[in-house]
Amino acid sequence: MNNSGKYKNPGSGRGLGSGGGRGRNKGGAFGPGGFCVCAKCGEKVLHKQGVKCTTLKCPKCGTTMIREELLKK
Repeated sequence: MNNSGKYKNPGSGRGLGSGGGRGRNKGGAFGPGGFCVCAKCGEKVLHKQGVKCTTLKCPKCGTTMIREELLKK
């Protein structure tokens, strides 16, 4: 920085920052197997590849399902 508070060579940095996040689940998927689980009553249904558990309703109580791995956190 110079005396006026501005950088002498803007754009000369490497831009790596500290963010670098990869979103949910650290960017990884849970894979094709596993179960969708109801957080309310505990009902389990087999997870189908390409179908998000949160788009499913529990067959017993109608609550939105969640991926089993997310409930364990």
